[in-house]
Amino acid sequence: MARFHGLIGFGKQVETAPGVHEDVITELPYFGDVVRNSRNYDGGDKVNSDISLGNSISIVADEYARGHFFAMRYIHWAGVLWIVDDVEVQHPRLVLRLGGVYHGPTPSST
Repeated sequence: MARFHGLIGFGKQVETAPGVHEDVITELPYFGDVVRNSRNYDGGDKVNSDISLGNSISIVADEYARGHFFAMRYIHWAGVLWIVDDVEVQHPRLVLRLGGVYHGPTPSST
């Protein structure tokens, strides 16, 4: 089983102007295990095909992760930001299922 150590981005909705809300991202470091390692290549009818993962990463959850698992937006793994599609609570761990490449806001983009 491979090990994981990387950043997880948590999003919080903040009103930047009347009626305008944006995600403000906070990144925190976590470690754990890669419990499933797979990928999905969707050729479809697109010019540029989509690559998504079917990976599951089990992290050791601290108080913040347990209280804010619903706000997880992405995980930095293998040099790429991946969308956190699903989070399963298995106390004291969280199992994160990854999807496609994340293109949303990051702390460095603000």
